[in-house]
Amino acid sequence: MGPIRVIRGVLPISRSLTWSYLQRPLCHVRDSLPYLPAYWLVQFITATADNRWSLPPSPVWRVSGETSPPAMNLDIQCEELSDSRWTELLPLIQQYEVVRLDDCGLTEVRCKDISSALRVNSSLTELSLGTNELGDGGVHLVLQGLQSPTCKIQKLSLQNCSLTEAGCGALPGLLRSLPTLQELHLSNNPLGDAGLQLLCEGLLDPKCQLEKLQLEYCNLTAASCEPLAAVLRATQKLKELVLSNNDIGEAGIRTLCRGLADSACQLETLKLENCGLTAANCKDLCGILAAQASLRELDLGSNALSDAGVTDLCPGLLSPGSQLRTLWLWECEVTTSGCRDLCRVLRAKETLKELSLAGNHLGDEGAQLLCESLLQPSCQLEMLWVKSCSLTAACCPHFGTVLARNKRLLELQLSSNKLGDAGVQELCRGLRQPGCVLRALWLGDCDVSNSGCGGLAALLLANQSLRELDLSNNCMGDPGVLQLLGSLEQPGCALEQLVLYDIYWTEEVEDRLRALERSKPSLRVIS
Repeated sequence: MGPIRVIRGVLPISRSLTWSYLQRPLCHVRDSLPYLPAYWLVQFITATADNRWSLPPSPVWRVSGETSPPAMNLDIQCEELSDSRWTELLPLIQQYEVVRLDDCGLTEVRCKDISSALRVNSSLTELSLGTNELGDGGVHLVLQGLQSPTCKIQKLSLQNCSLTEAGCGALPGLLRSLPTLQELHLSNNPLGDAGLQLLCEGLLDPKCQLEKLQLEYCNLTAASCEPLAAVLRATQKLKELVLSNNDIGEAGIRTLCRGLADSACQLETLKLENCGLTAANCKDLCGILAAQASLRELDLGSNALSDAGVTDLCPGLLSPGSQLRTLWLWECEVTTSGCRDLCRVLRAKETLKELSLAGNHLGDEGAQLLCESLLQPSCQLEMLWVKSCSLTAACCPHFGTVLARNKRLLELQLSSNKLGDAGVQELCRGLRQPGCVLRALWLGDCDVSNSGCGGLAALLLANQSLRELDLSNNCMGDPGVLQLLGSLEQPGCALEQLVLYDIYWTEEVEDRLRALERSKPSLRVIS
């Protein structure tokens, strides 16, 4: 696959949008883009640019193993389905294992057909109908279709389908009748506390085997936390609970933590981003971290935890019982002081692999503390996000030393910091050292100019580990891009993805990009 051309201005480039984030209204996506951690948005843009969202006329086959029969996936997104196209698809809905029809303009009228098709589909394991105006009536029809004795569905996604409290009455019956259901995604539906109460009635049924539940942007308040706490006390099955972007507040989180503290639930992922947490909640969470050895991911971004909250959280992180792997603390009002406490955790907990501190005022002093910890043999961090952390070129020699000597850090997100050409040169100095292992470096909006591209171009030829480089929203033009292209055209360049969003060039440079696309299909240039 060659370079990708993405329309400028549609979405800002950022790493790590989970698929559920992509199902949200665009305004919600933009709100949280700056601080989300991993790979999904680039893959999303790739699929869009390659026009891979529409199902070809023939079935899509996915071979799952030599000894197993082939599985069939129906995966269509962002396509307005005509009557003739719908007639073509209905037989496939009746037989395919995976059916995804996200953002396809479906309404309650189409749900009658879907319900009938699902009743005869004994192979279905996944159904996704996100971002369609199904309404309560349409969702009810879909759920009726799933309550067949032969239904074996494992994953159901109904994000952003206009499901309200009135439609939640069917959820308990669904959860009772489908012991195979393991994942339920209901984000972006105005369920409210009353709708959540109905959902919890189903979750409490002994026949319910649900393991993953997503309830972002569902208009939940503290009143929802007592029924959720009751579920946590009663079930050992639930492994993932996503409650981000609900106004739960300090009292609600405390109730939730009490439920977890009394529970034998083996929760692995808890997401509470933008839920109104305060520093006072961190003592409650500290106890959960110490007691829940199963917990692997804790997302607390966009909550006013402050340094005091981080201080209270750290004993839990340091406890022998904590096996946390991923910690998101983006935009949590953390400063250098809180960073100092977190560095104790980095040096002591080899289980911690991913940390996001994006959107906090760490400054160069905080960055230096992080770098000192990253140089300790006991630190096993693989991914660090310090985007928008008030960093300057002064911290780059420390990061350069880390890049030269650390053999575990694979991804470093430094975007939206005023590093400048001088700072980037320091990073390049470290990246050029033999044995550097970094695979992804993000330098978007870092005040890199044409002058800084020479060092980056040389780096692309000298470094054999780097696979992804983001230089979006920097003040470079033709001269800088041409220097980069000169290295990309060389056979020895190992880079696989270069992101140049919001960088502008002339037709001459565009011609060279197109030539590069033809000669080096393994490289993606996203612009």
